[in-house]
Amino acid sequence: MAYVVKHASGRSPFWYAVFRDQTGRRLKKSTKLTSKSKALEMARTLDRAGTEARQHRLTESRARELLGELLEGFSGESLPVFTTEQWLEHFIKQKQKSKAEKTLQQYEGVKENFLKFLGSRARLNIAAISSKDVSDFRDKREAQGLSPATLNRDVAVLSAAFNRALRQGHISVNPCLAIEAIKDKAKAHKAVFTPAQVTALIKAADSADWKALVALGFYSGQRLSDCANLKWNQVDFSGEIKLIHFKQGKTGKEVGMVVHPALAKILSALRGTRKVVPLSSDDGAFLFPRLSQRNATLLSRHFQKLMLQAGIKQRVIRQREKSGRGRTVNALSFHSLRHTFNSALANLGSRKKREWL
Repeated sequence: MAYVVKHASGRSPFWYAVFRDQTGRRLKKSTKLTSKSKALEMARTLDRAGTEARQHRLTESRARELLGELLEGFSGESLPVFTTEQWLEHFIKQKQKSKAEKTLQQYEGVKENFLKFLGSRARLNIAAISSKDVSDFRDKREAQGLSPATLNRDVAVLSAAFNRALRQGHISVNPCLAIEAIKDKAKAHKAVFTPAQVTALIKAADSADWKALVALGFYSGQRLSDCANLKWNQVDFSGEIKLIHFKQGKTGKEVGMVVHPALAKILSALRGTRKVVPLSSDDGAFLFPRLSQRNATLLSRHFQKLMLQAGIKQRVIRQREKSGRGRTVNALSFHSLRHTFNSALANLGSRKKREWL
């Protein structure tokens, strides 16, 4: 039984707690308290922690609960304690101030999948989550046929959430740090288009929109959705140096690029077919009205048809499983134009894109 005593010399104003630790050994520690009732409460809490430790029931989350009870008894304020579910909700809410909409949707998806995996354990203290929980979650997602990039993203999102909890003192270790990233073997086999293939794609395009879209992807290195949803008020041909302004849908990042003369010629020709107001005005019309705001998957499928028409052979890197799990990954896609763009810059002796923020 725990109790409190004063120092035998009588020189200390503080009460000493007498209790048993995790080995059963009796200890005497100063509480740094002058109130006997509060000192006794601390002694009993320390003794209870020692008892639970000897019974192998003392976890980090339980220790936090005991400290919270002690703090509440002393000051009336409880120690902030979050369940995993509460913390992930709080984390994503804070990210709404700094992340793009698509990124938030990804964060929300990771949160829902992780909480569903945890089940009732999602309502335990966040400190109860271990590296095994994260590893088992990733293994289950891998068994569903998800790509290494998706699996690594899941862990990265969870790691960011746990890092925030670590910095705020809600946990003592980030369980994701013990999880090594999965190597994407398929990514190593991704291909790039040759300049001749890009020319063939543009010639094979079945509309002026697609001809310009392929050229835009090649000369700008931007993603399919960002190119398809470009507006005329983001294209500035008023000065000697032609510019295009992108707001990347994936990152929310604002990017400006110098337009290659060949692309400027294609876009100028395209603009000649459009009934739009002068470039200096705030014109919110899309460059590609028939392609804008369309599902990216449908656009990707149409691009694959263009490749066939251009006589470009496709190579499958990873086949979708017969069970329907996972997805087919091809060596070439519209995104390959982005890699072609980067390779072209590297061949010119600079890996730095001609971008400004």
